[in-house]
Amino acid sequence: MLLWLGGWGAAMDSAAEGIGVLAAGEADAGTAGGPLGFVGTAARAESPSWLAAHPVRDVVYAALESEGRVQAFRRTGEASLAPLGRPVEVGEAVCHVAVSPDAGFLVATCWGDGRVVRVALSPEGAPGDIAAAAAATDPHAPERADRADAAASTGPADIDLRAAARALREAAGEEYAHLVPANDEPVDQPGSPQTQERVSRAHASLFLPDGRIATTDLGFDLVRIWRRGTEGLRADHEVVLPAGSGPRHLVWHPSGHVYVVTEFSREVFVLAADETGRWRLVAGAAASAASLPDDTGAEITLSRDGEYVYAGLRGSNTIAVLRVRGGGESLAPVALVDAGVDWPRHHLVVRDTLLVAGQRSNDVVSMSLDIRTGVPGRVRHRTAAPSPTRLLPARP
Repeated sequence: MLLWLGGWGAAMDSAAEGIGVLAAGEADAGTAGGPLGFVGTAARAESPSWLAAHPVRDVVYAALESEGRVQAFRRTGEASLAPLGRPVEVGEAVCHVAVSPDAGFLVATCWGDGRVVRVALSPEGAPGDIAAAAAATDPHAPERADRADAAASTGPADIDLRAAARALREAAGEEYAHLVPANDEPVDQPGSPQTQERVSRAHASLFLPDGRIATTDLGFDLVRIWRRGTEGLRADHEVVLPAGSGPRHLVWHPSGHVYVVTEFSREVFVLAADETGRWRLVAGAAASAASLPDDTGAEITLSRDGEYVYAGLRGSNTIAVLRVRGGGESLAPVALVDAGVDWPRHHLVVRDTLLVAGQRSNDVVSMSLDIRTGVPGRVRHRTAAPSPTRLLPARP
């Protein structure tokens, strides 16, 4: 099978020349368990750090991070792409795009300035008009924290983060309690919002089955829930996570929960919607008790059967494995394994194989997944690839 590779380019002091092509396994197989090979560059572009696929057409969307633009590419051959329409300006350091299931628009999130932007798509899939959503405000700023405390004293309208942190520490037990940050105790993590000025940093988006959209704000420790509006995205409500945790990426679980991996606190939080449709923080777990203090969370994905969660940790260069418990409302760490690469920026499960992109080691590796334990084994195959940051399966 073929996969498109996102990557950082020269403008970001890296080696990718555009969207790359990775061959994994046999050409006519639906698994990626065989040898890996970097085919070449499918389309030249500057730092296409994240890629997303059109739900119907053979079109790929790239977040051109160094340029702050989104560009569409149509497939012109087995391993070639060509620009579709013009790139559109969305915001500083755009780092993620996701396409609506009906192909009517995409959502771009920008790490540099915190912008969340809806981009309309033509019937052919070309990007068009943009509409920026309302900017985020910091829930942990003193003025907002005071209002939240006042609200908590009069009624349980929103989750009490201090109480939630205490509950998570109690559930973790004495051995792991120190890994759960308290809402009023900053996480002293290099580069985290607690060691520099807190600014909004939108990082990823997820389309929910009910038509709403969830986006993460890594800088303000928020998951924001949006509804479609006639002229863009309309804010519905938000879920506040502990200060300094840094929600990065998120994934939908078949149980109806959403799992969020945090960059700075290296945790996986569980969100659930109540009977009114309002999302809340219900649980959380350290990705691994053995992670290093300077590790940062990266990608999160599920096993094929949804029984396991895989979270990448950059620094120690490991993959944390967690087991889904109960009805999906809780997670338990299972193992921490060597990722086989330097700086595992992204990873992907293809049937019984885990593919991992090493951004700094300039390679992609594959590991088999144990069907009984869900734990990845040793590296089976490896190929050189220029600063890979995203793995996206191409249409067969």
